Amino acid sequence: MAYPTITRRNALAGATALGVAGIIRPREARAETTLTVVLESEVVIFDPHFTTAAITRTFGYHIFDTLFAMDGMGEIRPQMVSSYDTSPDKLTWTFTLRDGLKWHDGAPVTAAECVASINRWAPRDAIGRMLRAATAAMAAKDDKTFSIVLKEPFPLMLPALGKANAPLPVMMPMRFASTPSDQRITVPPVGSGPFRFRADLWKSGNSMILERNPDYVPRAEPADFLAGGRSVKIDRLDLRVMPDQMTGASALIKGEIDYMQYLPFDSLSLLRRARDVKLLGIGGIHQFQGNFRLNHEFPPFNDPAVRRVLWKLADQSSILSAIGIPAEFRAPQCPSFWMCDAPLSTTAGSEVAKVDIEAARAALKATSYAGQPVIILEVAGSISQTAAQVLSQNMKDAGFTVDAQTMDWGTVLARRAKKDGWSMFSVYSNGTDMISPLNHFYIASTCADFPGWSCDTRIPDLLKAFARADDQAGRKKVAEEIQRIAYELTPAVMWGQFTIPAGYRSNLRDLPQSSYPMFWDVSRQ
Repeated sequence: MAYPTITRRNALAGATALGVAGIIRPREARAETTLTVVLESEVVIFDPHFTTAAITRTFGYHIFDTLFAMDGMGEIRPQMVSSYDTSPDKLTWTFTLRDGLKWHDGAPVTAAECVASINRWAPRDAIGRMLRAATAAMAAKDDKTFSIVLKEPFPLMLPALGKANAPLPVMMPMRFASTPSDQRITVPPVGSGPFRFRADLWKSGNSMILERNPDYVPRAEPADFLAGGRSVKIDRLDLRVMPDQMTGASALIKGEIDYMQYLPFDSLSLLRRARDVKLLGIGGIHQFQGNFRLNHEFPPFNDPAVRRVLWKLADQSSILSAIGIPAEFRAPQCPSFWMCDAPLSTTAGSEVAKVDIEAARAALKATSYAGQPVIILEVAGSISQTAAQVLSQNMKDAGFTVDAQTMDWGTVLARRAKKDGWSMFSVYSNGTDMISPLNHFYIASTCADFPGWSCDTRIPDLLKAFARADDQAGRKKVAEEIQRIAYELTPAVMWGQFTIPAGYRSNLRDLPQSSYPMFWDVSRQ
């Protein structure tokens, strides 16, 4: 999921804003087994097959379940599946569901419903479409077993079925899984996950209640990121909608909420000093990657030589400092398209990414650039805007003419759909969305009709080679080759790898340490 903004609204208010009166009932009025949390936004789309929205992914992991899941090292482990095997020719995969799987309405989960769920999800996902193209047949053998017969070996079977980035390959009851993939499910969802949605208690714009699923049988092994046993120790999860970040930070300090997903950077020093508040921010795949997405169809970035000049101007350290991200919550200058401290991390091709304004000025003079304005779409009040402002100054110093245009994210989405009238925009994305060529927004979409329209015909073939590689070593070799080409092509320029820390009350125990909000295992002391 790409994000335009975590606002810096109310920055001038500082500590004063954090002292405003609480708007939530005091803790005594709540059941002791209820956790009240503030996530990045309100859940408005219930269908994890249909959208890349991160908030729907968070909702999906609590309500639904997946056949496989990613652990903290990025490895894929069985989740709903108890066992699986492949034929000697690697063309037939057989999967057996584990015992005790039930939908929230009490009906057993069946293999036929899993087949229907995969068929609904696959057309909407890049790696799902690859799986679909490689599949000759998929069918249930009995209530707990199904098989996928391939036309050719597909080594990424498990990474496809256990992918952590949206759209999620969650399993659904047949009445949902039979919905056409181009039609969004809008009725209250029924899953088989550790929580169930209480539609009768839902107050749009205010609160959503997820209740512990008493029929959920967790796996025996300990939870590890999204994999393993999801043992729920609370009765209810109350998802609250807050008017702004500073109000949420105030509520966290006062103990009116238990957890807040994204803390405003301006309040971190105060939150550190607050009694009974802890900060959560970890590295690697749990961080975000910021990018400047370039428009290859519109001057001046239709010239690859002009695009490559930006590698000498994107100073990640200065950008992250300007945003106000403390050193503990960011990576050093990261050259890897696939994230640093991640399974496919590489420096391949990154020799050109050395910040040097004088060298950039000389390189720009050697290109076709004739002073055309670089139109930068900026989201007002966002950390993405701050990133763009730092780059803009370096671009001006190197000889670019810059036209920065401020707007909201909805306007950016509308503007970026056109092939003219813009040069670049700034966004950031979850690390799990960027750790592989097959899901990195600006690589997976190479030579496709995707805003930015970057194309090097070598990359699509290499993506196929990546999918066919037999092991991680083979995939890493291909990923390095793709990155070398990406540095030449410059579909996007990274502006930093960082964490937006979460905050939680210190009386919570065993809260999963992840950038994904997860509320199994956690309890209150």
